[in-house]
Amino acid sequence: MSTDVQPAPPGAPDEVPATRPGPMARLGMWTADHRRWVYAIWTVLVVGFGIAAPSVFNSLAGAGWQANGTESVQVREITQDHFGGNSSAAIQVVIDSKDGRLSQETIDGIVNDVRVITATDPRLKNEIIAPMEGMTISQDGETAIAIIGANASTDDMVKAVDDHKDELIALSSDQVDVFPTGSSALWSDFNKANHDAMIKAEMISWPITLAIMIVAFGSVVAAGLPLLLTLAGLVASAGGLVILNQVTPISVWAMNFAMMFALALGIDYALFMVSRFRAAIATMNEGLPPEERDSHSIRHRAAAETMDTAGKAILLSGLTVLISLSAVLMVPAPAVRTMAIGIMLAVTFVLAASLTLLPAVMAGLGSKINAASLPWSKGKYGISPTFQKWGGFLHRHPWGPAVIALGILIALSIPVFNLKVAMPSITVVPEDAPVRQGYEVVAEKFGDGAPGMIAIVTAEETAQKTSEMTAANPNIVAVMPAQPAQDDSGWVLIQAMPKTDPSDEQMAVTIEQLREELPRSALVGGAASENIDLQDALNTWFPRVAATILVLGFLLLLIALRAPVIALLGTIVSLLSTAAAFGVAKLIFQDGHGSGLLNFDPQGFLNGWGPVFFFAMIFAIAMDYTVFLLATAKEHYEHCEDPHQAQIDAMAYSGRVIFAAAAVMVAVFFTFSLADPLPPKEMGIILGVAVLLDAILIRLVLLPTILRISGKGAWWSPRWLDQVLPKISFKH
Repeated sequence: MSTDVQPAPPGAPDEVPATRPGPMARLGMWTADHRRWVYAIWTVLVVGFGIAAPSVFNSLAGAGWQANGTESVQVREITQDHFGGNSSAAIQVVIDSKDGRLSQETIDGIVNDVRVITATDPRLKNEIIAPMEGMTISQDGETAIAIIGANASTDDMVKAVDDHKDELIALSSDQVDVFPTGSSALWSDFNKANHDAMIKAEMISWPITLAIMIVAFGSVVAAGLPLLLTLAGLVASAGGLVILNQVTPISVWAMNFAMMFALALGIDYALFMVSRFRAAIATMNEGLPPEERDSHSIRHRAAAETMDTAGKAILLSGLTVLISLSAVLMVPAPAVRTMAIGIMLAVTFVLAASLTLLPAVMAGLGSKINAASLPWSKGKYGISPTFQKWGGFLHRHPWGPAVIALGILIALSIPVFNLKVAMPSITVVPEDAPVRQGYEVVAEKFGDGAPGMIAIVTAEETAQKTSEMTAANPNIVAVMPAQPAQDDSGWVLIQAMPKTDPSDEQMAVTIEQLREELPRSALVGGAASENIDLQDALNTWFPRVAATILVLGFLLLLIALRAPVIALLGTIVSLLSTAAAFGVAKLIFQDGHGSGLLNFDPQGFLNGWGPVFFFAMIFAIAMDYTVFLLATAKEHYEHCEDPHQAQIDAMAYSGRVIFAAAAVMVAVFFTFSLADPLPPKEMGIILGVAVLLDAILIRLVLLPTILRISGKGAWWSPRWLDQVLPKISFKH
């Protein structure tokens, strides 16, 4: 078919709907007719949730990085209940002399000051475990460690560090430095560094986003709508998380991820909706005398058409995102689960605003949505001449671009087979963070493995044998004297110092050996063990989460498109872009390519939660674009029943929107590469690369060529399946 055929705008004035408007069109009509009610409802929501929103970062939980039901968590609970709170959640106060040996008077004075600081806090044990010779005082006598016992959950212990950290550091003097360290202190400093980085990145990304949208829309008013929509969704979700945290602890990382993801996805949805509304109202106004343009009837119909087409695609896209993230809830780790919950809540609010508040505002504006248009603003019926020509080029020459795009994606995917993952090391917090300074002092004065002391609890009758067998392990350099429980529980605590740093691969081998060799009554734990158990759980659950996401994503595409071939191909190419993004992540964060430019020291591995969480997020974004493109193609195929024309029309109508949305997402994500802490840097770069690869190589090259090559086969469906699937149509 000739590629210079002009696409016919769906919903043009001469088209008369043959059937009763569908539910999405009726929702669009309702929001247009009841704008004031919609405004009032959203005002109540935003103000109501907004009251709680400012406290979101102080209210949410700071820990939760554990695998529920594991041996290490059991050890932490036992040591906290029976050994004066000397668990992995305890706060270690490092006292380091600046000028020689510490005197007993100096140690006692600082311990007494620490006792005064913590005495009235019920989250902390009343008695401080003072430094002891041969255990928590270094051989040179220059460094000592006092322990503030944990008397609360890990989340509350992190908040306790937040509350007392400055007071503890203030005990430093000209003679000594005082640093709070340990697992709870690590998460306190870690969360603060990440929070500061996220806020900095958000402040940079908003003006960049607005600039991109002004260029894309050519109208200040149209460009501002997505930001207002996203802001409403973010405020509501922030307040919702604070309220939900009263029911169950929600990780502070939930808001960090939600801020970034909701901003990018909300703008995506708004771009698609606003573009379609502008095209619809321009089409309906065309040829009418000035006094009849922009009437209530036209704005009413434009809102209905927008919701029946773009709105339907956005609903399906939002469901795909929610389904992908819901699979993460399978992982038995509170922090991972609540991060997914946070994003899901934000996406739900943004989706709701896109399908109610946005059409109401657009119907109220009508043609005024194009107000403050800029000189380069062009376009008719939402068609992009540039992407129409590109669609025509792909129609004439599908194989070359397809092979090139596929080759690049496969080449970038190959490194993923050598990807290593582990829980983050101390290097993920800034060098000037108190917890890192304390960590480095402990490692220097007590040994590399001292920050990762292994806690072993066992029964009294096996204590001697457990100590001897632990000391015989070649990866253990010291075993502390056995400590009986403070009650009559019969437990005994044995602490062992490993030879290697807690983030070293050998640490996992040591833990595994001890668990295999020690008596059955012995339980092996400690902060490093908790990280290893969490990593094992993430590795175990990742294949199940990935398989669930793929199956559910395919089923949702199948239901939406009623075409098994293109639904399957759309799922496969989305998986390909995900693999390529992780391949790039391996090259950057594991091998260190570009680390100088990005200003970070590679750990030699990707942070452990990356595969599970980033897979869900990347696949959700990829399917988001898949739904946009294929829904547009299906809409035009239903109009003309010509698959080749539908492929060209899909590019003409959705190419610019996909390109602009991808530009916004890449800008939002890449601003997080400016963060100093490694986790937000990883998150921003991996997601940014994923969107870049997906939008350019898959949505704008590979998927259109698949539509061209497969022809009518893309939209084929067996009769039995056609009868089983719900009747969903994108034709308006």
